[in-house]
Amino acid sequence: MTLPDAEPDRAQSQKPLTILIGADTYPPHVNGAAQFGYRLAKGMTARGHNVHVLASRSDKGKSFSEIRPEATVHRLRSHSVPTHPYFRIVLPWEIKKEIALLFDRVKPDVVHIQSHYMIGEHVLYEAVRRGIRVVATNHFMPENLNPFLPFPQWFLDIVGRQSWKDMGKVMGRANVVTTPTPLAAKAMRDHAFLHEVIPLSNGIDAHAYELAPDERVERNPWPTVLFAGRLAEEKHIDILIDALSKLPADLDAHLEIVGDGEIRPRLDAQVARLGLGDRVRFLGLASDEDLREAYLRADVFCMPGTAELQSLVTLEAMSASTPVVLADAMALPHLVRDGENGYLFRPHDSDDLAAKIESILRLPDAERLAMGKVSHEMVQRHSITYTLDTFESLYRGADSVPTHA
Repeated sequence: MTLPDAEPDRAQSQKPLTILIGADTYPPHVNGAAQFGYRLAKGMTARGHNVHVLASRSDKGKSFSEIRPEATVHRLRSHSVPTHPYFRIVLPWEIKKEIALLFDRVKPDVVHIQSHYMIGEHVLYEAVRRGIRVVATNHFMPENLNPFLPFPQWFLDIVGRQSWKDMGKVMGRANVVTTPTPLAAKAMRDHAFLHEVIPLSNGIDAHAYELAPDERVERNPWPTVLFAGRLAEEKHIDILIDALSKLPADLDAHLEIVGDGEIRPRLDAQVARLGLGDRVRFLGLASDEDLREAYLRADVFCMPGTAELQSLVTLEAMSASTPVVLADAMALPHLVRDGENGYLFRPHDSDDLAAKIESILRLPDAERLAMGKVSHEMVQRHSITYTLDTFESLYRGADSVPTHA
């Protein structure tokens, strides 16, 4: 009989795992990949797994480890770069031995890297050398580097091709490769020649952004457009500010900007130049609760970025039943049913963006609320529960994922 063997198999499938997450960007960094790494660690710890995160220090000093609520976080000695306000690099000859010693101490059952650079690359190599299962997730597009490389376009094109090549060389050694969207998976197949790439949403807790039955969030006395994210070149927030200046005066539309980053001084200057100081509010880095309230009081959310692999902030805004206006670029079109939950606009075209924002702000309240309801319905397929279930299955040896409606 085979039944007696089934119980040990079932027990093995429920056994807590020791998971090592290699993250080249992690909080306090502010970006989608860092936020995903944090949520992944928090979610897996909540499921009873022993989670360790390996990331760079955010300041000078020796490597150290700390026990945090979401995981045990190991910080590697790192160095600043002149072209970025907070990103830090680690040097292979400084970290290889530390990574090997960490493997000796932690003894991971599975490794999950979040990029093919630096920490992700050398964690993968160490795991492969030891015969440990590797899951690799890509949150990166070569275009993300361009604003920080002060070189002509022809040279940036060479860097981009080399980045794709390196991605294929490194992630091609993983047991499983994932990325947040089908479009990103296609790009990896086409440019990094990684033929087996699983599209798997980063996942969000959609219910966290819903109004509670007895909850009230005070709306602004004027129509409000919201942007949330890193204030970076590829987000094209300047296009959104230009669009605000082109909206009819009778709308009295205001813009709230949540986040911080390297182009903040330039945006301040643009707002002053256009005379929008009384209609644009920079809210800076916001707590989770303050960001949630910003989503809930906004009349429309806008993401003008052109290098979005998924855009967690857009998914969060949609979870809060907010209509959206998004650039028709990269993965953003997957988040819009044109005319149903919002609109796409031509990238870099502030006139088109202004027209699309105006069309939503002119709607009667009932129609705008109906648009937000469609946003909320669309985002349900990005459940964090499904994402964590799937990664847990991949960690335990699955090579594919079930179809998810």
